[in-house]
Amino acid sequence: MNAQAQSAIKRGEHAPPAIQVNKALYENVVIITRKTELEELTDRFNTVAQARFYLEHAGQDFGPIEQGHEIYRSALERVRKVVPRGLKTHVIERGYLPQYSFQESDLVITIGPDGLVVNAAKYVGEQPILAINPDPLHIDGILLAYTVSRIGQAMTAAVSGEARFNHVSMAEARLDNGQTMLAFNDLFVGARSHVSARYHLAQGDAGEEHSSSGIIVSTGAGSTGWLQSVYAGAAGVIQALGGQVTPPPNAGRLPWDTDHLMFAVREPFPSKISKTNKVFGVVTNEEPLTLTSHMAGNGVIFSDGIENDYLEFNAGSTATITLAKHKARLVA
Repeated sequence: MNAQAQSAIKRGEHAPPAIQVNKALYENVVIITRKTELEELTDRFNTVAQARFYLEHAGQDFGPIEQGHEIYRSALERVRKVVPRGLKTHVIERGYLPQYSFQESDLVITIGPDGLVVNAAKYVGEQPILAINPDPLHIDGILLAYTVSRIGQAMTAAVSGEARFNHVSMAEARLDNGQTMLAFNDLFVGARSHVSARYHLAQGDAGEEHSSSGIIVSTGAGSTGWLQSVYAGAAGVIQALGGQVTPPPNAGRLPWDTDHLMFAVREPFPSKISKTNKVFGVVTNEEPLTLTSHMAGNGVIFSDGIENDYLEFNAGSTATITLAKHKARLVA
C-alpha cells in the first residue's frame, strides 16, 4: 500500500463522538455506493489474480487500481462509523437504485463521483442527498460538497435539521401511458441506433414534423455538459460558413435551480415532410414540449447517459417534457 492510500485510510481511524438523533427527521441512513474499478475487473475476470495477470501482461500498472479500491473502501467504512446510534444503516450499490423504495425518513449518502449523485437523484425523490467525495485527488467533485474528513460535521448538520441545501431543478418526461423518466442533467429522445428519429414536435401553438438524430433537453445542472457540445458544434458550423456567433449569457451555463429547461434538436433534416423551423428553445411548465413518435421501433427516452434504463418511445406514444415537480436537494 502506498503513502497516499495509507494517508487516506489513516484519516478515517478516529470517529467523532456520537451524534444526538432527531428521530422526527430521519430513521434510516441509506448509503449508495458504486463498484470500484477493481471490483468491476474482478466481475469480468472472476478473481483479482486473473485481473492483475491480464492487465500487467498488457503493460498496465495494477497498483493504482488496488490503491483506488483501498481508498474507496476506507471512505465507506469511515462514513459507516459516523452514522448516529439509533439510525438504521442500509448500503446499496447503484445498480439496485431502480428497485429500492426510498422513504421520507431516509437520509441519503452517496460515496463516489458526481455521476453517482446524478444516478441517485432520479430515485430518491425529495430526500436530502449528502454527497461525499472519497478521493479528492482524483475526483473533481463539482456536486460533492464534503470530503471524508468532514463527514462528521456534515452528518451532525443533517440529522439536527441545521443543514443548508442546494436545490437542483430536474426534467421529467411523461408518456401518455403514465410512465415517467426523470433527469438530473439531460433527457435524450430519439432512436436507439444510428438511424433518424421521426416524430412530431409541438410547443404552444407551433408544431412540425421532424427527422433528426434526436433531441437533447438539459437542466441547469446539465447546461455545462451535453448542451455545451451542441453549442460548440453549432457555433463551429456557423463560423466555418462565414457567419458571426454571439455567445449566450454566461456561455450558456444556467443556475442549478433555474426554472426552465433548454432543448436542442440534433442534426435536423429538412425534406418534403420534415421541417427545421423549431430546433432550439426553452421549456417551461407553462410551455412544455410535446413529442409524438412516428418510429415503428427502437424509439427511446433515457436520461443522464444511462441507455439501459429507458422508456420505449415508438409509434403511438406521446411524451410531454417539462420541469419535474420536485427539485433534488443536496446538502450544502
